[in-house]
Amino acid sequence: MDRKKGKILLIGFGPGHYDHLTFRARQAIEESDSIIGYNTYVDLIRGLLTDQEIVRTGMTEEVSRAQEAVRQAEAGRTVAVISSGDAGVYGMAGLIYEVLVEKGWRAETGIDVEVIPGISAIQSCASLLGAPVMHDACTISLSDHLTPWATIAKRVEAAASADFVIALYNPRSGRRTRQIVETQRILLQHRSPDTPVGLVKSAYRDRQHVVLTRLADMLEHDIGMLTTVIIGNSTTFVYDGKMITPRGYQRKYTLVRDEQPLKPHQRLQAEAEPWALDSMMGMADDDSDEEEWDEPIRPNPQQTIGSRGIGEPLMQSRTALSVLERDAEQVTNKSDVLSLALEALACLDPQVAVHHANTSLQMAPSTGLVEIFEVGVSTGVADKRFTSQQMRLLADLTEDGGEMYYTPDHQIHLKLPNVAPDEVVAMLEEAGFLLFPIGQVAQVKACDFCNLEKDESIPYAEMLGRSLDGVAMPKELKIGFNGCGMACYGAVMEDIGLIYRRGAFDLFLGGKKISRSAHPGQRVEEGIAPERIVEVVEQIVAEYKARAHVDERFHKFFKRVGVVAGYKHEEYVAPLVIESACGD
Repeated sequence: MDRKKGKILLIGFGPGHYDHLTFRARQAIEESDSIIGYNTYVDLIRGLLTDQEIVRTGMTEEVSRAQEAVRQAEAGRTVAVISSGDAGVYGMAGLIYEVLVEKGWRAETGIDVEVIPGISAIQSCASLLGAPVMHDACTISLSDHLTPWATIAKRVEAAASADFVIALYNPRSGRRTRQIVETQRILLQHRSPDTPVGLVKSAYRDRQHVVLTRLADMLEHDIGMLTTVIIGNSTTFVYDGKMITPRGYQRKYTLVRDEQPLKPHQRLQAEAEPWALDSMMGMADDDSDEEEWDEPIRPNPQQTIGSRGIGEPLMQSRTALSVLERDAEQVTNKSDVLSLALEALACLDPQVAVHHANTSLQMAPSTGLVEIFEVGVSTGVADKRFTSQQMRLLADLTEDGGEMYYTPDHQIHLKLPNVAPDEVVAMLEEAGFLLFPIGQVAQVKACDFCNLEKDESIPYAEMLGRSLDGVAMPKELKIGFNGCGMACYGAVMEDIGLIYRRGAFDLFLGGKKISRSAHPGQRVEEGIAPERIVEVVEQIVAEYKARAHVDERFHKFFKRVGVVAGYKHEEYVAPLVIESACGD
């Protein structure tokens, strides 16, 4: 007898109120043998459940949910995987398909998969605000857990410059607080401070909260993970508490007249739509276009980067592009790249000076380019005591607009504007500081060795520091070092963990210290002789650097490749809480 063919139902249940759940979604829940979802989502639909088995997990355990859904479906069950909003918009649909692809699934022969659409947050929140999404719009998630922030910032920049209505998902969480601040800064370079913004929290749920504000004031209001932020375009306005984005009818129609000046047969003609591409191409002469691009550029001295209005001439951009095309083949090093980029920027804005230093460059809205020198400093791998002279130096360096903050990694991170890097480095080294680059590098993090009393393993920590600190990596790599078996510093939670115990080292790999699925590293070897430990760690780090994908964290790399430096990965399974429909 053939076994029943399993099925996965990917259900988007909308904002969370039963009134906005589709008929097909209700059907799918009823016909399911089990329901798999995030705790909050299960609670939202509990009133629709009968005798289904419930598999519920916490936030960030999406992969576990997807794997469990596939496992149950392969066993012949009908499994409902639930997502708020639409399952295909930042939901579980894509991840389920990715897991199936990895297993070689085929639609003709494998388990059945059905995606059941729901109302996404951009739609439910827009309905509470009025009609803010009446013209071209986009959604951008500000969560950089899975997408690099540089990529997200580019998308915000592109959407802002193209005058899209923008819906921001996952705008802020307990740990991610800077992303929404940086997003506002980017948007203000392209849009008026008075641009209408709608903040909708928990749309159509018990704690629904709706705020209408301005782009300049949006951060003065509560914004969290349950908030969707909708930012209007250049035409959006607020009337009687409603946020409205015109579709453009007023260009061609008189909205207060019953009888229109244009008859139906006239409305699609070129003369009635001079802004349309076909109309512009029909009026232009091919030869005149070519000559226009060759005319000299006369920049507007009042214009600054990020302030150009939509539809202004693109002459300066074409000139900047010609600068890049002219000199691209002559670029030989980073300094040349920076000089070339700044020369191109100067074509866009004459107020931008062509200058550079061996620092990072950041944009200031009113003053052009600001040179920022960033560096991490510490007093030592083991000895973490600061002298009064060192503290005074740090205070002096940050006095004129600089910043410093102490990190959980026992470093002080300095951001110094408009300084001479070589001079600053010399001053810090003379004061006895160790210096570290900022970003995707390796870092040895050691305990304080019980105020340096348990000092047997300190030489090995310092050797590792000299060998690996600051070495470029695909993703930041933390090497935790504990000087005794008490392991109070928590080295086992780091990417690579070392515990010095009874004159030898225990080695842990693949720890994950952040999120609800946090877990210690896998203990891969005990009793490593001290004289071998530096070589062993160097080999692990070398393999990670050579074989990891860009932005791939060590624990994910270890799982993907299976074996690192001879150590075999063992699967860490996040706990799944399975309960009956009645909750007992």
